[in-house]
Amino acid sequence: MEILANYGTMIILVAAFFGFLMAIGIGANDVANAMGTSVGSKALTVKQAIIIAMIFEFAGAYLAGGEVTDTIRKGVIETSHYAANPEILVYGMMSALLAAGTWLLVASYMGWPVSTTHSIIGAIIGFACVSVGTEAVDWSSVQGIVGSWIITPLISGFFAYAIFISAQRLIFDTDNPLINAKRFVPVYMFITSMVIALVTIKKGLKHVGLHLSNGEAWLAAIAVSAVVMIFGYIYISRKYTDDGSSIDSNGYAGVERVFSLLMVVTACAMAFAHGSNDVANAIGPLSAVVSTVDHLGQIAEKSEIAWWILPLGGIGIVVGLATMGHKVMATVGTGITELTPSRGFAAQLATASTVVLASGTGLPISTTQTLVGAVLGVGFARGIAALNLGVVRNIVASWVVTLPAGALLSVIFFYVMQALFS
Repeated sequence: MEILANYGTMIILVAAFFGFLMAIGIGANDVANAMGTSVGSKALTVKQAIIIAMIFEFAGAYLAGGEVTDTIRKGVIETSHYAANPEILVYGMMSALLAAGTWLLVASYMGWPVSTTHSIIGAIIGFACVSVGTEAVDWSSVQGIVGSWIITPLISGFFAYAIFISAQRLIFDTDNPLINAKRFVPVYMFITSMVIALVTIKKGLKHVGLHLSNGEAWLAAIAVSAVVMIFGYIYISRKYTDDGSSIDSNGYAGVERVFSLLMVVTACAMAFAHGSNDVANAIGPLSAVVSTVDHLGQIAEKSEIAWWILPLGGIGIVVGLATMGHKVMATVGTGITELTPSRGFAAQLATASTVVLASGTGLPISTTQTLVGAVLGVGFARGIAALNLGVVRNIVASWVVTLPAGALLSVIFFYVMQALFS
């Protein structure tokens, strides 16, 4: 307790630096693979993707990142074990932030798309086991995480496969792809808008006091989507003529341009939802440290976020994306399979649909694994030969390693932190 009183300011400054490092890791890894499909399909250049992600990720993190946060991420540990020694929890959360941030930076440097959520959870488990013991960990939540390694990519892969095959049969494998694109793409726009609206309401806007019931959320999403579909139909009808003047000799370029437009809209909305949701991976443990120090050792399950924490997380995400994001973008966008705008759109829509499904059912989910599963589904629709199995193997191995890597680094940093401050 004396340590928190005497060194409170220094502890908060160090924790803020570690939180910033974690946010940089989130930007370099998670955001990069959210924009990777847009870059890989050439719907956006790397520079355009970075600018869009910077704007919408920061907006999501700052505007909708939450006034109140669960200080102990996902309820992985039982905080009552630390009531007598709150400084142990502070050291633990600091080491968890440093461990997760370090692992994310290493993975981003190697071009591995890993889960930021699983990184921080692994790190929290690590320090909990050595500081209190295995009884401090809620192991049922860990079982759910391990199960999501298999379930999440399978669901999103199935959705992506179905969306891609439907586009092939309804549009590309027909005598006049452009006429059929004008007929069916507005329907895809309706579905996309509805999914994006649901993602934004459920994962983005709930933090700003907009608490809609499921029925209200669906009604709002349908109304917005109907308007988008009508405008989309009018725009496509005027933009692309039936005489073939807007398309090349294969009849596909105009159609792919329509899907490019869809991809950009989807990428913007997913970046906003991601910023609002995943910034908690960095600010949750940081808020736990700040709250515990400010209240001189009193541990709260939820706490008000200090005014400077949300912008710190938003800026960190932007810095990570701009400096290191290109490597993971390349892995997701071009390493797994060759993407076109229509294939990338199928992967993005499948990812957003899986996120909505997971939000409704409480399934523990990693956006990273969802997107990679969706890209695999699109590649598989073209045959197993369309997949780079070497890259896929490396990605799966990095997923398995993430939880223990975060835990091991956290244990090391925890002992270092304890030695330094004690």
